[in-house]
Amino acid sequence: MSTYIPGDISPQIDAETRLFTGYGTSWLRINQMRYESGLILHEGEVIAPWGPQRIEELRTSHLEIIFENQPSVLLIGTGRLTCFPPLEVLNLLRDNNIGFECMDSRSAARTYNILIGEGRPVSAAMLLPGAE
Repeated sequence: MSTYIPGDISPQIDAETRLFTGYGTSWLRINQMRYESGLILHEGEVIAPWGPQRIEELRTSHLEIIFENQPSVLLIGTGRLTCFPPLEVLNLLRDNNIGFECMDSRSAARTYNILIGEGRPVSAAMLLPGAE
């Protein structure tokens, strides 16, 4: 249950909503749970451990879970630096009309929280923030 605060323009997010609440080089935290592996956050569910250690190892099979109920946007947290996964992955997303953004994992975590706050159907596939 949310409480209205006059002048508060922050989005009203259910307390049970899973959001990124912290990160370090070798971990991500969602609400109070710390993960020391890559993960997918899709439809409020966390799939961990997940995926490759490096973005160039990402394959279409790593993303199968998101095709069951497709988000409008998939944020791909690429680790320490912004880079792009193999073309086969990007082509699969495009062919299935899933928008995607590739960005370093720290930025992807913050962006995920913003989009969830706006009520957008978004998922995140995250490498650890220190991954190269």
